[in-house]
Formats: sequence, structure tokens, C-alpha cells
Amino acid sequence: MFIINFKNYEEIAGPKAVRLAKIASKVAKKHRLEIVVCPPQHLLSEVAKVPVTVFAQHLDVLNPGSTTGFVIPELTKKSGITGSLINHSEHRISPKEIETLIVRLRELKMKSVVCVRDVNEVETYVKLNPDYIAIEPPELIGSGKAVSKEKPEIITKSVMVVKNAKNKTRLLCGAGIVSGKDVSRAIELGAKGILVASGIVKARDWQKIIEEFANAFK
Repeated sequence: MFIINFKNYEEIAGPKAVRLAKIASKVAKKHRLEIVVCPPQHLLSEVAKVPVTVFAQHLDVLNPGSTTGFVIPELTKKSGITGSLINHSEHRISPKEIETLIVRLRELKMKSVVCVRDVNEVETYVKLNPDYIAIEPPELIGSGKAVSKEKPEIITKSVMVVKNAKNKTRLLCGAGIVSGKDVSRAIELGAKGILVASGIVKARDWQKIIEEFANAFK
């Protein structure tokens, strides 16, 4: 699993988000690798037209109907969205909301990616059996310092917690990933994929950097 979080960076404003999604789609097909893109909420439907897996950056627990301004799981699914990040460090939500969204996405046959800050949170949320847990120490996000280099023990400890849970949850690694070597190291430490944002979105050559990351999975 290779997730690219577009965030709300200026680099993907307007039609550029679709361009990045198309590049990701081509690389995914070439390398037979699952690449997921997470565009800004207002571009979800537009990016979903590209033949690539699209997740939301965040979903709310409210229901369809009179819920102005909220992002509703059932409606995003009808727009071709197949999963969502949950509890990203830049959009933290309560434990109850996390549990509700995991269950709701499972019922909708959508994928859940719960973002956590440390091993303690891995231990807490792996019990809820999300599809993925992404370990991202907040101090390393956007720093250019990969967690696989700066704090490899966080990955190895998290891998053991997920393994001991004996459920379907798989561990992803995020925060500070900027090169293929960072990706390779994360996989060597036991992660089943990566969650990356600025390392790709802010790169000068999207094609080149996505290819580099994809090759690192081998």
C-alpha cells in the first residue's frame, strides 16, 4: 500500500490534483502496485474520475441529510471513494469517533486508515481491527527526516503490536519520507506500506519521485 496525501498544498490546486493522480495511476499500473491518492475534500469527485484508488483525507460521523459542511461516508462512496484516512495528526478526532468510523466504513465496504502518533495508540486502535494503522510521529511530519531513520524502533515495536493482534490490520509508515531509501528501510523494518505527503507533492518531478518510491517496494 502506497498512499499519497495531497493535503491542501498549493502545488495541487485546481487541475494539478488530477494531473498528479494520473501520474500515480500510470506508475501503479506499471509496477502492479496499489497506489492510493487522498485529494482535498472539494476535489474528491473530480479525482475519482481518474483510474486510481481514491481515499478521503477525513470523514465525519454524521449521517446523510441536514448536515451542512460535513463529509459523509455514504455520499463519498457514491462518488467513487473507497476509503479514508482517520485521525490524521492535523485533524485529530475523539476515540469514540474513530471507533464509529472504523465500523461504519467496514459496513460500507470501504477501507480505514487510522493515523496514530505512537506505539501506545497502535495498541489502542489495533483492537478495533481497522484495515490499516499508519504510525506518524507528529514532530517528523513534513520534516524531511524519515521515521525509519530517526526512530526505527517505533516501527519495529508497532509491527510487533499489530502482529500480536492477529487480525487483518496492517501497519503503514509515515512522516518525513522523501526518498526511495526511506521507503526501503520502512519495508525492511516490517511496515506493509507508506503514507507520504510533502515528499511527493512538493517534489519538482512527480513522475520521477513516484517511480523512485515504487521501485523501492521491490
